[in-house]
Parts: sequence; C-alpha cells; structure tokens
Amino acid sequence: MMPKDPVMLLSYVNTQLRDFYPSLAEFCAAMQTEESDLREKLALIDYEYDEKTNQFV
Repeated sequence: MMPKDPVMLLSYVNTQLRDFYPSLAEFCAAMQTEESDLREKLALIDYEYDEKTNQFV
C-alpha cells in the first residue's frame, strides 16, 4: 500500500523508480494504480514526472 501523505508518497515513488522500475508506467502497472492519479497527487505539491531522470522533480 502506498503512503497517502503526498510528501511521503513522493519519497516512496522516487525510491521505487530508482531501485526497481525503469519507467513510471511499469511502476503503476505493478502497483495497480492509475498513472494519471499519481501524477495529480504529486502535482498538488508541485512535482511532475521527468522521463529522462525517471523521477518526480
């Protein structure tokens, strides 16, 4: 289960992307979550996904 707090979610997602998943799409598929939902939640704290670095910045 992913954290609900946006800041904790950011840390969790970026760690997972760094250590286990080559893309956000693969992470979302594995976690059975919608990519758009995740992007929206992290946009609330002014973070967006950067494909080049495979992280939210």
